[in-house]
Formats: sequence, C-alpha cells, structure tokens
Amino acid sequence: MTAASRLLSALAAVGIAGAAGSAAFAQAAPTGEPIKVGILHSLSGTMAISETTLKDAMLMLIDEQNKKGGLLGRPLEAVVVDPASDWPLFAERARGLIAQDKVAAVFGCWTSVSRKSVLPVFKELNSILFYPVQYEGEESERNVFYTGAAPNQQAIPAVDYLMNEGVERWVLEGTDYVYPRTTNKILEAYLKSKGVAADDIKINYTPFGFSDWQTEVAAIKEFGSGGKKTAVVSTVNGDANVPFYKELANQGVSASDIPVMAFSVGEEELAGIDTGPLVGHLAAWNYFQSVDTPENEEFIKTWKAFTKNDNRVTNDPMEAHYIGFNMWVKAVEAAGTTDTDAVVDAMVGVAVPNLSGGVSAMGANHHITKPVLIGEIQGDGQFEVVDETPGLVLGDEWSDYLPESKPLIADWRKPMNCGNFNTDTGKCGGAGQQAAAN
Repeated sequence: MTAASRLLSALAAVGIAGAAGSAAFAQAAPTGEPIKVGILHSLSGTMAISETTLKDAMLMLIDEQNKKGGLLGRPLEAVVVDPASDWPLFAERARGLIAQDKVAAVFGCWTSVSRKSVLPVFKELNSILFYPVQYEGEESERNVFYTGAAPNQQAIPAVDYLMNEGVERWVLEGTDYVYPRTTNKILEAYLKSKGVAADDIKINYTPFGFSDWQTEVAAIKEFGSGGKKTAVVSTVNGDANVPFYKELANQGVSASDIPVMAFSVGEEELAGIDTGPLVGHLAAWNYFQSVDTPENEEFIKTWKAFTKNDNRVTNDPMEAHYIGFNMWVKAVEAAGTTDTDAVVDAMVGVAVPNLSGGVSAMGANHHITKPVLIGEIQGDGQFEVVDETPGLVLGDEWSDYLPESKPLIADWRKPMNCGNFNTDTGKCGGAGQQAAAN
C-alpha cells in the first residue's frame, strides 16, 4: 500500500463534514473589521508570465466571496505584494504580510525555491500558506496546504502515458532549481524501475529566463535520432518557455517526431506563443480550460466578466487557488474563527467541488485529491484532453520511488501531528517534530 493509499483510508475515516455548514451563513452585506488575505505572487520578473494571473484570480475569488456575505459576516480584504521573482524577497514580503498586515492566510508562490524561501517565516509566525502549483513532493509542512499536483498527480501519470505511446528514450529538460531537479530524480528512478537503460535518459538544466535554445534543441534532436521513439519531459519554468517552443518550431521539431510533455506550460503561457507549430505537443495538469463541466463553465464566465476581457484564459494553478480558497472558507466557517491553529485542524477532511468534475478533499498530509489529465495543444492555444485517470488521486507527499522517502508519510492530525513519520522506525523525523512544535 502506498503512502497515498494509506492516507486515503484516513480521509474516509475523517469524512467531509468540514464541507458542510456554509449554508448557515446568510448573504447579508458583510460588516465590521475586514479579514485580510495575503496574495504573494510575482507581478514582475521572469515568473510574472505565470503568476500575475493568479493574483487576478485571487482578487476575483475574494470579490465573489464578499458578494456572498464575506466570511463570518465580515468583509475580506486582499493585500497584494510583489516579490518580483526574487526568492529572498518572497520571505521578506511574507513576513510583512503576516507580521505587519496581519493577514489571516496567504495564497501564493509558484516556484519551489520561493516556497522554500517562505517556509521558515510561516512556521515561525504560525500562519497559513496555500500553495497552488505542481511541485516535486518530498515535503509536508503543518503551515502549508498543497493544492497543486504532487509527482504522483502529474509527472508519473505523464510518463506512463508516454510509455503507452511507445516512447523509449527520454529527455528530462528543466530549469535549474529544486522542482525540476527533484522531480527528475524521481522520474529517473521511476524510468529505471520500468527497465529504461541509463543511456536512454538525458537530463539537462538551464537557468531561469534562459533564451538561447538553439544548442539545447539541437542536442535534443541529436539524442532523438537513434531510431528509438523519444520524448521530452519538460520542467522548464516561466518565460523561458516562449523561446524554447519557438526554437523547437524553428528547428522543425514536431510532436510527431519528438513530443514534448510539459508540466509548467498551460493556457496562460501559450497565450503569448504562435501555437500553430506546437499542435500535438502535450501537457499534464489536473485542469484545462477546455474541460466541459457546469462548474467550469460558470468559473470561466465569472472570470471573463471580472477581467472585462473575453480573451483572458484560465489554467490549472487558478483552479488550485479556487479549490484552496473555498476550502479555507469552509474551514474558517467550521472553526468559527481565522485563528491559525483552529483552521489548520479544521482543514483536514474539508471537501469542495473542483472544476474538472467531482469533489476534491484535503488529506491529513495537507495534499488534496485531484484528477490527472493529459492535454494536447490545439491551434487556438487550448488543450484537448486525450487521457485522464478514472478517478481522483490523493497527492503523495513522499515518493515511493526514492528509498529514503518510501517509508515516510505525513499525518497532521493529533496525536501524530507529523510531516515525515517513518513507518519502519515508528518515529517522526526532525522536520515533522519542528513543525509540530511551532
């Protein structure tokens, strides 16, 4: 039984009682002292291409909640800061939001290096971060709720899909920081466990904002010229994706030759690219704008009305904020307070509708259940879903494919209250003990 499977049984025991109760709150106009909500996303620098839209999504969600009567009868007030794609600045801005602005919770970060930067601040000041982007796993913190995908909710299913399509050689292409490096470490171990030879795996990293892709794409073409079907698994992040895809097109790398499976490219990133030459390349997410559900139709309608722009697209991290924000609202209502400790305890088991169909629930490991979708780029910059999991998958915080992580689980309920409990030794690791003490 995997760590995720063990936690699914724990979820079933907890139930989704935390999802109930919102109907008791009338939709009268909110009054009194505002409840402040921190928004910590880069509005400038290399990550602005991806993060700016998440700021706008949060403003929309807060606006919609105020129309419903606010929270606990009080209005919500957004406090927006710009950490400017500067990782140490994320920690500084987070401290200001918590200590000076007195926000009740923070929704923010994109890169794992920004999340790692702010973790000590949230633990020290005992505040809550909702993190909305796919990440490498190998972490579970009491003060963080991970609403983006863990590797078993994106990277592993993506590789499985490509294997089923006959791929035998693998280029693991990423930006040089913790998320791509750790994800590729997991994927390399997974591929080797499936019998892939080391010579059939090529791993390469480039800096943030990298733009000179000619040599790198030529190397990818050379690697794929050996007669075995080759694919690129891309953890390239931020605005480096624009020149990367342009160079693929320039060198005639089509999806039929060497398909690219991206983990950080969605509708927002494609909005600035000529997608004609990219048709057929792939992305793995838990949501696409093209998903046909009533919830998604309403969300898109609200988004376009809020932005007053019919051309604004939606994407997966926006849905993650939608899920996380609605979970936080229900947990605050259930707790009757925005106090961190009470809300953290109330979050486990809370369930809300997602936009892809079904209900996402918060696990005791502070990860959520999500469907996994594989999308194919279309000429209009949207994705056609070509594969999906039959049900929702709970995020596995510790990878089963890394020996040091396989025995670890997280369970933030009392009495365990631990982010890295070792099922072999029966002990909580140092990180879990430290987090539990804060």
